[in-house]
Amino acid sequence: MPDLPGDEVSVTAAPTPVDSTALELAEEMAIAVQEFVVAVERVATVGLGDSAIALLLIHTSQLAAHGARLGAVTDVVPEGRYEPDTGGEPEVDDLRLRLAEVFGPADRYNTIDDPYFPAPEIVESSLSDDLSSIVTDLNHGFGHFAAGRPIEALWWWQYAYLSSWGEDLLNAHTALRSMISHIRLDLESR
Repeated sequence: MPDLPGDEVSVTAAPTPVDSTALELAEEMAIAVQEFVVAVERVATVGLGDSAIALLLIHTSQLAAHGARLGAVTDVVPEGRYEPDTGGEPEVDDLRLRLAEVFGPADRYNTIDDPYFPAPEIVESSLSDDLSSIVTDLNHGFGHFAAGRPIEALWWWQYAYLSSWGEDLLNAHTALRSMISHIRLDLESR
């Protein structure tokens, strides 16, 4: 990938100030995280049929907008430059299995690996894996937020957005949008 201006991260960068802008962004992100996690849990618990796909499509879109904000802001730098322990990570295997059951054969889908990689590949993905992985990343950051460390939460959400949950989210969103298209358009052509 080409080096872009501002692509480098300085280890001597000043910590992100705990000001009203950062606190507002952290609060908005925390709300978005909670709404997304609740929606995914609801689908995994209740199922909801075709409306589950629509619900997740809406929530992946909303979370993608919040993630884009995190990707667009200057690197968030926590005060101590290390990540305090948030305690044990919540187990998501049960969530993943319940989602796989809800999606059934539609759980598996194909996507393109990193489009900037010299030889992009088509890879098989799973909605249940992607959504449970996103929930894990979001909850980890929320642990910092709930412990009163909003800058640490922003740092984690930004880092994880750029390194993992952002890609998983957009891939899942694309798969969900495709499902909605097939449900609506294939039905009309019958």
